[in-house]
Amino acid sequence: KTAHLQEYLDQNDVPLRVLPGAEVRVEPDLIDRIREGEVLTLADHGRYVLLELPHEVYIPLNDLLQNMRRAGLIGILAHAERNQGILHQPKVVSSLVDAGCLLQVTAGSLVGSFGPDVQKLAERLVEQGQVHFVATDAHGPKVRRPQMRRAYQRVVELAGYRMASDLFHRNPAAVIDDRSLAGHGRGSDAKRSGFRRWFHWNKAG
Repeated sequence: KTAHLQEYLDQNDVPLRVLPGAEVRVEPDLIDRIREGEVLTLADHGRYVLLELPHEVYIPLNDLLQNMRRAGLIGILAHAERNQGILHQPKVVSSLVDAGCLLQVTAGSLVGSFGPDVQKLAERLVEQGQVHFVATDAHGPKVRRPQMRRAYQRVVELAGYRMASDLFHRNPAAVIDDRSLAGHGRGSDAKRSGFRRWFHWNKAG
């Protein structure tokens, strides 16, 4: 269906590239389902997996992330800032990043669409250099609107233009092209370098 949609767009001279992908529910047999082709990776490249937790609770992901790494997979956690468990214990984010997890926050979270607590956590994660992507999680033109322009400006205010370019352009392009994210590593070195980059960009921006 993705290919058919792309063909239709091309035939009508719509300058838009559409790629397959979806949020994937965290389940015990996730890696097996990916190997069997039952679960999509982003852009269908077999590398990046957009993980989704239940909104109400936090489920520890360290074992899953370790197993994914062994299988050549990289987890991207969607809207972590909106998970109620993470909101109550935000320090778990550092352990996730240390374990090689990438974080994606929702544009609406950065502009207050989900309330002040979610906005505060999203902004803090950006300031700490622990966010790798900003996405719409849009549901329509009126309900859950994209709000990417406003979110981009907010990231610029929080961490500078270079960080905004990474979260909105360079990192998503790396996923689309099946490349590793520039400067992304695992463990405490990756976390510390994120803090250094944030300080430099915030000062420069």
